[in-house]
Amino acid sequence: MDNLKKRHNATHNDTDDLTSSYNDPHITQSILTTESEHQDKLCKLPSTTSKVPHFNKYFTYIRKYHHAILLTILTTLSFWTRFRLIGLSKIVVWDEAHFGKFGSHYLKHDFYFDVHPPLGKMLVGLSGLLAGYDGSFDFKSGSTYPDDMHYGVMRVFNAVWGALLAPLAYLTARQLHFSIKASILISIMVLFDTALLCISRFILLDSMLLFFTCTSLYCLSKFHNLKNKSFSKEWYLWLFMNGLSLGCVLSVKWVGLFAVALVGIYTMEDLWTKLGDIHMPKQIYAKHWVTRILFLIALPSVIYLASFALHFTLLYKTGNGDARMSSLFQANLEGNTLDQNPLELAYGSKLTLKNFGYGGGLLHSHIQRFPEGSRQQQVTCYQHKDKNNQWIIKTPRNGSIGDYEDNNNVRFVKDGDVIRLMHASTGVNLHSHSIRAPITTGQWEVSGYGNNTVGDVHDNWKVEVVGHTGSKDSKAVRSLTTRFRLRHVQQGCLLTANNVILPQWGFKQIEVHCDKRNRVDDAHSWWNVEEHYNDNLPPAPSNTYKSQFLHDFWHLNVAMWTSNNALVPDPDKADILSSTPAEWPLTTVGLRMCGWQDDAIKFYLLGNPIVWWFSFSSILIFVASTAFYSIRMQRKIYDLTNTQWDQYLYVGKTLFLGWLLHYIPFFIMGRVTYLHHYFPALYFSIFMGPFLMDHYTQRCSPGTQYIVFGLLYTSVVGVFLYFAPLAYGMDGPVSAYGGRKWLTTWNLVD
Repeated sequence: MDNLKKRHNATHNDTDDLTSSYNDPHITQSILTTESEHQDKLCKLPSTTSKVPHFNKYFTYIRKYHHAILLTILTTLSFWTRFRLIGLSKIVVWDEAHFGKFGSHYLKHDFYFDVHPPLGKMLVGLSGLLAGYDGSFDFKSGSTYPDDMHYGVMRVFNAVWGALLAPLAYLTARQLHFSIKASILISIMVLFDTALLCISRFILLDSMLLFFTCTSLYCLSKFHNLKNKSFSKEWYLWLFMNGLSLGCVLSVKWVGLFAVALVGIYTMEDLWTKLGDIHMPKQIYAKHWVTRILFLIALPSVIYLASFALHFTLLYKTGNGDARMSSLFQANLEGNTLDQNPLELAYGSKLTLKNFGYGGGLLHSHIQRFPEGSRQQQVTCYQHKDKNNQWIIKTPRNGSIGDYEDNNNVRFVKDGDVIRLMHASTGVNLHSHSIRAPITTGQWEVSGYGNNTVGDVHDNWKVEVVGHTGSKDSKAVRSLTTRFRLRHVQQGCLLTANNVILPQWGFKQIEVHCDKRNRVDDAHSWWNVEEHYNDNLPPAPSNTYKSQFLHDFWHLNVAMWTSNNALVPDPDKADILSSTPAEWPLTTVGLRMCGWQDDAIKFYLLGNPIVWWFSFSSILIFVASTAFYSIRMQRKIYDLTNTQWDQYLYVGKTLFLGWLLHYIPFFIMGRVTYLHHYFPALYFSIFMGPFLMDHYTQRCSPGTQYIVFGLLYTSVVGVFLYFAPLAYGMDGPVSAYGGRKWLTTWNLVD
């Protein structure tokens, strides 16, 4: 114990401390053992084996290749569980309706919009290509797959990613220096969790997201174990693989940002520790910074950018997601007529106005009226192409300009002109007045009022050119390329769409208001002409409209962010599929993935209760255990050696932060959440239980350890076999499975 009390003495040798601790029966044996020490402990065979000489060669073989044998068995079981009965249900299940459709777009090359980055959906498209699918199926929810469509191949492709989780979990546990028993337990918990099994058997993104999350943790563990071999070839390799994994996980879903944050925290802590090494040359320390920046920031960024570059390359035809992109981008899509727009804007032109702010939509109106305020016709911004987006440029009220729009004497619109915009479908005028906007109440309402003959000066708007793309004419207003403001003549406010979402009465469209703060540099108060029709004007010259990749990339990402934040729960509608983060860790909620009719194959997304309950309990125990050790150390009582404490803290902290970063942010997100959002956090928590079991059973005899671990092996596998029909598909009346409703909150039966 005297040795332990010297642990923070600068003259004390940690190696001597650890060596002496092995000879002290009152000190816990180190949980950090080398690979060879693990193998020696595992492979000591009973002396009775020497009495059976003809078995010696088998024991020798098993002892030599036991890691490969275990990994092969786990991998085989994982693939078998994921592929078994994978084509049983012939209907479109749950979010296959979304991601299968997105994969189809890549095969047809038509542009679409989604809130997730494109890598995972491109891989779904690749699975369709491998299956010989031509992209013609519409993936309507609950519809039956055509007989000539090999949907099973697409599901198998996605299941491969999920099947690789179990062997990856085993390999990661070994890199974290877990015992063989604990490593097997981790892989069994991953292998036999019904939720992870179920989610990987359909055409979804979750198995890919989990795979790259797993590889990020594995590569980080490999890299950490090479910390004493800095700048070796192997060190560079695993630093590169870590950056590659981060780039991929971020390119599948933005949840990958949490994996990036975990590696970032580890990296900053590592660099901070190296800063305290006074023997390290400054050039070497700077080299550590440079390599981290290149491999952990630049490389993931390049992968993320490359995924969008490929996305734009594959989707070169016009599609239903065009309206989310800039007008210039749309003009370069095959099948789009924007490149035929007349170049300069004139009175009498019919047009659509695109908000220039990132994520902006098209100026829109419809016959519905505001429920409060002026109760006049609603004016909004809409993210899809619609005839209600069309407006006609008219002369202003009480203006001196002739009626140029009704004859062939064309007059072009110039910077500083005062115009009136009449809605083509309903005939009302774009109008504003001193009435509060419905949501942004500090600004003025914009509405549709009157008609071509009825109206007042509140229908007048002044055109203020902001700038041009590819033109030096500062006065002209051109299709697609000119950015301009529309200033209300009477009130001096600016027509603005700030990506604020209206309630259900506004069909969840974007609020348009008149901003009186005169923020002339706000892109949300800038507009450009998108569609432009005028029979008196010729189309623009060829190659007039060009867009830039980085602008398109940024525009799409902001639109994704805006739309993702708009996925908020609707208080007017009950969503039986959604759940709250508080319901996830103890699996108090499940999710029906399809129709619940008696004649349908039914899938219920629910975790293995033993796996989930044990994992979450382990998180709490780790927090309590760490607090206990910290308090005792503060009192100069050291239960662990330096090496033991460093290993305990590194592994526990990495797993705890991985769980925390992937879980807590969902509490502060405004968007609607579902059970599958917890799966990356679950993966980290699964490691925590076996890690603590290793830690707390190290003093126990091997027999006791095998009993403790064996009980968990049996419990996990036994409960999995009982709940497996929920993941493989329930046929017939669901009441036959009522015994599996362990918690009243599970909507399995009722």
